[in-house]
Amino acid sequence: MEPLFLFNLASRHAQWATVRQTAIAGNIANANTPGYKAVDTEPFSAILDRTRLSLARTSGSHMDLATGGIGATKVAAREGWDTSHSGNSVSLEQEMLKADEVNRAYSLNTSIVRSFHRMILASVKS
Repeated sequence: MEPLFLFNLASRHAQWATVRQTAIAGNIANANTPGYKAVDTEPFSAILDRTRLSLARTSGSHMDLATGGIGATKVAAREGWDTSHSGNSVSLEQEMLKADEVNRAYSLNTSIVRSFHRMILASVKS
C-alpha cells in the first residue's frame, strides 16, 4: 500500500490558514494606524503549484485531464479598495472578506479530514 499524504496536506493547509488569519488580524488591529500597509499571504494554490503534484491514471477508463477539455484561467485581482486619508491601506470590508475565506478554508479542510478518517475506519472494520 502506498503512503497517504492527505493528512500531511491538510495539516499544511491548516498552517497556511493560521498564518493568513494572523495577517488579517494584524491588518484589522492596525486599521487606524497612519501609514500602515496591509499584508497578506501567498495563496495556497500557488504553493501547491510549486510542489509539482500530478494525477496518475491507473486505468484506461480514467479521464485524461490534459485532453479532457478542462482548463483553468487566472482571475485578475480587482483593484479598487479605498485607501484612507492617513495613507493606511487597510480596508475593513476587504479584511472581513478575507477572514471569511479563511473560515471556509478551515471548514473545507475539516470536512475532508473527517471524511477521509471515516473511510480509513470503514476499511479497517471490514
